[in-house]
Amino acid sequence: MPRETLHATDLETKAINTIRFLSADAVEAAQSGHPGAPMGLAPVAYTLWTRHLRHSPEHPGWPNRDRFVLSAGHASMLLYSLLHLSGYDLSLDEIKHFRQWGSKTPGHPEAHLTSGVETTTGPLGQGFANGVGMAFAERLLADEFNTPDHPVVDHYTYALCSDGDLMEGISQEAASLAGHHDLGKLVYLYDDNEITIDGDTDLTFTEDVAGRFEAYDWHVSRVDDANDLDAVDAAIEEAKAVTDQPSLIVVKSHIGYGSPNKQDTAAAHGAPLGEEEVRLTKDALGWPTDETFHVPEGVYDHVQQAVSDGAEQKAAWDDLMEDYEEAHPERAAEYRRWLHREPGEGWEAAVPTFDPDESLATRKASGLTLNELAPEVGYLIGGSADLTGSNKTDVPGRSDFQPDNPGGRYFRFGVREHAMAGAMNGMALHGGIQPYGGTFLIFSDYLRPSLRLSALMEQPVVYVFTHDSIGIGEDGPTHQPVEHLMALRAIPNLTLLRPADANETAEAWKVAVQNTEGPTALALTRQTLPVFDREEVTPARGVGRGAYVLRPTEGTPDVLLIGSGSEVQHALAAARTLADDGIEAQVVSMPSWELFDDQSETYQHKVLPPEVTARVSIEAGVTQGWERYVGPDGACIGVDRFGASAPGEVVMEKYGITAEHVAEQARQLVA
Repeated sequence: MPRETLHATDLETKAINTIRFLSADAVEAAQSGHPGAPMGLAPVAYTLWTRHLRHSPEHPGWPNRDRFVLSAGHASMLLYSLLHLSGYDLSLDEIKHFRQWGSKTPGHPEAHLTSGVETTTGPLGQGFANGVGMAFAERLLADEFNTPDHPVVDHYTYALCSDGDLMEGISQEAASLAGHHDLGKLVYLYDDNEITIDGDTDLTFTEDVAGRFEAYDWHVSRVDDANDLDAVDAAIEEAKAVTDQPSLIVVKSHIGYGSPNKQDTAAAHGAPLGEEEVRLTKDALGWPTDETFHVPEGVYDHVQQAVSDGAEQKAAWDDLMEDYEEAHPERAAEYRRWLHREPGEGWEAAVPTFDPDESLATRKASGLTLNELAPEVGYLIGGSADLTGSNKTDVPGRSDFQPDNPGGRYFRFGVREHAMAGAMNGMALHGGIQPYGGTFLIFSDYLRPSLRLSALMEQPVVYVFTHDSIGIGEDGPTHQPVEHLMALRAIPNLTLLRPADANETAEAWKVAVQNTEGPTALALTRQTLPVFDREEVTPARGVGRGAYVLRPTEGTPDVLLIGSGSEVQHALAAARTLADDGIEAQVVSMPSWELFDDQSETYQHKVLPPEVTARVSIEAGVTQGWERYVGPDGACIGVDRFGASAPGEVVMEKYGITAEHVAEQARQLVA
């Protein structure tokens, strides 16, 4: 077994081995987890946290702290050990209850659960992209608010990433984007231990990683021995001095370091070492073998220097902010509003209304709304994945965020949907920005893992999904989403809105801005839709309640017609046809299942009277799920197969998404 020399004091060696064995003991107690990476990376993480990372355990949300991302989230015990020893609100009992019900030490780090965890990681590559988004946010906010005498936004983003992270496509998308933007305050340490779950990386991963990142225009350096603290320290210092490139430090480490039989093997990766192997490892590294979760005398005092250091750094920033507020009161107040995502007074008045004599696609209505809304909600910043003209996500007067224009407020993410979403999560997690990003609804599949994490972390990211149905026509089934609305509705904490006309679209943007407890997805049409005559029907503010009566009846209706998005127009037309037959149809626009399900039973029964069992749902997507609203006696009109290439109105007609078909279904139900 290779044995490297620790370039460290005895106390540093004790602290590093404490991290190793807290990790090994916790995994052993849980009989589940990944001990190898924490044992190999302990010296690297220790060096970063004690010599470079500016953070305050007593004030984990301090806005100008450095961000630390454990992209290799399976190494969670490394982070938990650091948080515990540094003085964060994470007790030794929590370490002992690793991966247990109700603990703050889940199997992979969760940002909304554990103090000091910046982002939820584990799905490999996500943390890599999150860090890029954090660096975006730091640069943009610094340009927006800093003055020469008041650098109130000035910090680094660090990450530890693994072989697995760098295999994932999202990391490659994000690395390319970071290199283009010259993100000099982004420093990543790559754990080059040459082991994955299946065995040696040579099985699948023989590329020149350093060469790839150099091609991405990253600054790349190497540390040959993860245990050489001075070399790690010097590499981080070198990276920080490079201001016009992100940095990757390739660190050679030994997974399961110290284990006589499992070091440098896949056996140390994703399973407990075993009681006997833990004992042998402790013996090999001079650690007490007769106790678990051992923290030697002096280690707490040593590592918890972060508490006093962080308090001093936070206090200095507080003083700087006080001076800033005195010198630039309006700018400082705006910075505070951005940090808390508080829109300016009267912002809702900026949201436009549209006349019923207009006809326009909801994607266009979204763009027009965003044009008026964004200047009033300055922190609402985003872009598109190379579909700006189609998504209508640009804002007049906003320039592009580019290396030579760090104050630009429009992001061109390129054809990188997954990295866009991962970076948006990082921007939201950083604070001070509510990001939005556009692509076609069909490509929500490309970014779904990041969107799912937006929801898991309860981050207020806005997804602008256009071209939302078979109505896009000629592009054909590859670009026509049919299952995607239902797939998005299956994600907890995600609010999906599919507005039926321009005014509902404007209201949907209001919902998105005010939704601070999770992501919002807007599903918008390419095709032109009529703007409903609001003198005859209920105003669009019912969007905020998820569903509302768009066309009421004088008495109890004979049938309910329930639609979303572009199909609501067909429900209205069908209701007028049915009226000629003496059938009273109440039309319900239901842009959001999630919002409607949150309403009181009284309101739900007002919109969908329980005594009316004749019900028809209309949505140009799979019908699965609509039975919850139409019940056993109702009918679902939708698209339970892939689309076809033809003009949009032809495809809709061939698939039965028409007023005539809706009316016929209603007649059959009330016959």
